[in-house]
Amino acid sequence: MSRLYLALDQASGAGPITPAALGALLEKFLESHAELSTHAFIEVSFDLNLRRPALVSDNSGWNGYPVRLRAERRGAQTRLELALSVTYSSTCPCSAALARQLIQEQFDEDFAGQTQIDAEALRAWLGTEQGIMATPHSQRSIAELRLSLAPTLSTFPIEAMVDRLEGALKTPVQAAVKREDEQAFARLNGQNLMFCEDAARRLKAALLADEQVVDFWLRVNHYESLHGHDAVAVATAGVPGGYTPDPG
Repeated sequence: MSRLYLALDQASGAGPITPAALGALLEKFLESHAELSTHAFIEVSFDLNLRRPALVSDNSGWNGYPVRLRAERRGAQTRLELALSVTYSSTCPCSAALARQLIQEQFDEDFAGQTQIDAEALRAWLGTEQGIMATPHSQRSIAELRLSLAPTLSTFPIEAMVDRLEGALKTPVQAAVKREDEQAFARLNGQNLMFCEDAARRLKAALLADEQVVDFWLRVNHYESLHGHDAVAVATAGVPGGYTPDPG
């Protein structure tokens, strides 16, 4: 046990965590236990804090992303895995359609019998709670991902992966916001209505297009504001012998 600890202690102060550094550490593990084991792995977990700009204003703030790096050596093969979570907002398409229907019905009632409607009167009506008398429900949502990475990578592409995933979802949670940022966020939600299945498809398409990713498993959790249960979708790359639909 002390040999593993000493090797880890030495590696922890030698430089940044890279695939090569973890590979060298696994090699030391196996060398120190040459007669005992042919399989070794190491996991490193931490929260990555990234400075994210506001949507419109000049403000910025910190968002945290739980990350887990895993390197595994089995014989001559090395496997690298990056696991991370991304938090975003999801607005229900069905709820949005129902809200629009109610607004239309209220419009028919309030302007019944009018063949011509004054533009200013209509504009004022749209700015009232009676006019926009229904809104769709949204909820904070989390995407959990496990990515099997190409063993030839020189670095772990964590920040680039966060950018790719948030770019696919379009509605990542914000840090520091002013009124104009919140309005822009409301617009993004309105332009990106999605069920959990839609979010899973967006993420899957983004990962399939990334040559750094060999295989993946992802689960999106929409923490429902309508129901007492969550809406969940799971997707994988479909690689033979790869991740199962739900590894638990």
